[in-house]
Amino acid sequence: MNIFRLLGDVSHLVAIIILFLKIWRSKSCAGISGKSQVLFALVFTTRYLDLFTSFISVYNTVMKIVFLSLAYATVYLIYLRFRSTYDSDSDSFRVEFLLVPVAGLSFLENYAFSPLEILWTFSIYLESVAILPQLFMITKTGEAESITTHYLFFLGLYRALYLANWVWRYHTEGFFDQIAVVSGVVQTIFYCDFFYLYFTKVLRGSGKMTLPMPV
Repeated sequence: MNIFRLLGDVSHLVAIIILFLKIWRSKSCAGISGKSQVLFALVFTTRYLDLFTSFISVYNTVMKIVFLSLAYATVYLIYLRFRSTYDSDSDSFRVEFLLVPVAGLSFLENYAFSPLEILWTFSIYLESVAILPQLFMITKTGEAESITTHYLFFLGLYRALYLANWVWRYHTEGFFDQIAVVSGVVQTIFYCDFFYLYFTKVLRGSGKMTLPMPV
């Protein structure tokens, strides 16, 4: 554990809590991609199956349970509790274009050809692209509420901090996880344009972040 890993975990948790509270307090999931949230729930499910097979630390176990609980609670709010506010027409990204290649890649590129290892690899690859339905939805509608952009900012910050964590571990421990690092870089790249808009528009007081409408 190092400061970058800890801050990354905190940023990740803050992002998920921001989204959950936004939906719960407003009683609306307008502007939120349910497909992205289902993908993130699948990420946590396939990654944390080791909850039943190994114990690393109390911190590790508690964080895994919290992430799983919040992920499924968020999916519940979107698809059941506040389903009438969910904009399925705008949330139209074809997730099969993500799931099929990710599943295939996890079988081809992994550290061990075993069920748990393949599922863990699948979760790493899937997490790098799970935000795409949300970004696609924002681009399609042309705007995003500030609270939604705060969620995306902390989610992107989590990935950036994890990259710093990998750099730190490489220099201090000689440890390098190629799958996690490459996937993390890909995911961070997806956030770059969003970060620019976040700092230039949202933090200057605009209630919503407006994007160019797709042609």
